Formats: sequence, C-alpha cells, structure tokens
Amino acid sequence: MGGSCLADGHFSHYSGFKRHVAKTTPIEFIRQVQTETKKVIWPTRRETIMTGVMVVIMTTILALFFLGVDSFFHAIVQQLLKLAV
Repeated sequence: MGGSCLADGHFSHYSGFKRHVAKTTPIEFIRQVQTETKKVIWPTRRETIMTGVMVVIMTTILALFFLGVDSFFHAIVQQLLKLAV
C-alpha cells in the first residue's frame, strides 16, 4: 500500500522488505486443517444443549422486553394522535 515517490515522479511500491508467503499445496492444507481440528476441545452434548437452552431463554426475555418497549411507545403515540384530532 505505502510507497515512496522516486526522483522521476513515479511511485515505488517497494516498502523496503520482501514478503515471504508460504506456499502450501491443497493436500498439505487439508493435513494442516485436520491437525488443527484434532486440537479443538469440542463441547460435550450437555454443554451444547445447555447453551441452546440459554439462547432460547435469553431470546425470549429480550423479545418480551422489546414487546413491552414497543407497546409503551405505541400507547404514547396513540395518546398523542388522540390529542391532535
């Protein structure tokens, strides 16, 4: 991205260091993914179910909260519209 202006007015994109990007074959990439996947500590069935239950509970609580907020503002708008008539 960054560069410097040369004496002839052209812009140089050389930033003073070479980038070395490791070249991996698709097969090597798949092996690396498999190796990293084996390192993952997967949640137990119980942890997954408990997390799902918590998501449902929190979603329900938020839905009820926003229902209350929406109903409150709806009532206020209805009262203001009655005053305008």
